[in-house]
Amino acid sequence: MNANAFFNIEQFIGEAITGRKKSLLANDLSAFHDAVDKEINGKSVLVIGGAGTIGSSFIRALLHYHPAKLVVADINENGLTELVRDCRSRSEIMLPKDFKSYPVNFGDAVFSKIFKQEAPFDIVANFAAHKHVRSEKDAFSIEAMIENNVLKAKKLLDLLLEHPPKHFFCVSTDKAANPVNIMGASKKLMEEVILAYSNDLKITTARFANVAFSNGSLLAGFIERVMKQQPLSCPSDVKRFFVSPQESGEICLLACVLGTSGEIFFPKLHAENDMVNFADIAKLFIKQLGLEPDICVSETEARDKAVNPVAGKYPVYFFQSETSGEKLYEEFYTDNEELALNKFEALGIIQNAPRRKKEDLNKIISEVETMFTTDVNKEDIVNLLNKLLPDFKHIETGISLDQKM
Repeated sequence: MNANAFFNIEQFIGEAITGRKKSLLANDLSAFHDAVDKEINGKSVLVIGGAGTIGSSFIRALLHYHPAKLVVADINENGLTELVRDCRSRSEIMLPKDFKSYPVNFGDAVFSKIFKQEAPFDIVANFAAHKHVRSEKDAFSIEAMIENNVLKAKKLLDLLLEHPPKHFFCVSTDKAANPVNIMGASKKLMEEVILAYSNDLKITTARFANVAFSNGSLLAGFIERVMKQQPLSCPSDVKRFFVSPQESGEICLLACVLGTSGEIFFPKLHAENDMVNFADIAKLFIKQLGLEPDICVSETEARDKAVNPVAGKYPVYFFQSETSGEKLYEEFYTDNEELALNKFEALGIIQNAPRRKKEDLNKIISEVETMFTTDVNKEDIVNLLNKLLPDFKHIETGISLDQKM
């Protein structure tokens, strides 16, 4: 049975996870409404990775300001279909007459043809990324992640130089601050790539928290498990910052059109009040279904009880985190980054981040590409990332998330 039949997901996020009745960005959007409208109304926009949770939320936020043209590219054809259906089914927003969606990879030759045909764009926003820590299981998965998050990002920047947009935004992650996993390291390297171009293009990015119930996330998996009458499972010792899907799009929108080139945005969230334990969310989720958590001591017990459930209860297995690259806390910035905290009520800005010269960046990219032409293992890649990113402190346990229920 679909969990949505029992409760409203957006309402559950506000009440049980973020504790916010209105968007974190509501006051900033109101205060800067005219400035945002000036940059979007009647303008031409390209969104890459627009079918994902953050990309589609960015599009819904964007449409409130009436762009004249919108082109969306994403390799997820089904996701693009749902994006269009969702936007056309809402009363508060409307897709522009000049709207096109393309199920293509932004690193492919056909994307370059589309870009050159549809350019110039006032705004280009890139949300295409490998976002899961589980994507570092071996050398092959890591190569695919770095190819997507770093090498294709550089290729996109070179393409944009042919028809520079007024605003370019590329999404990052909180895991880029003092990274302990390869996904975070790849995003930190992506930040360095775009910063190297920040004198040629107006570029901004944003690090932010987990997006509650985003596609492929642990919380979205709760819904899938209930639909399939399977047990829930999550770590008992991991806390995370959360924003709603709506807030994720609004953060990116403000960073995109109001930021200064080279700035990295982040939400002003506080560890004492805003971090939430996954296990607490799981318990509240089950109670929202009108059931009580049936806490199991193993995956096997949880699976068995899903087949023969105890009346009025739902099986859930909590475990201690032990997978590679798992950080038990989150941070949006490091001690040596310069912060601006007064421009926005809900957003902070990292300013004057160190920028590599393009020549140095090209050497780094060449070194990464050369490495992938040889037979390398995960340790080889970690060693190279340690060399390129001094703050990278990889946590290796030998256990992947793919080994968990």
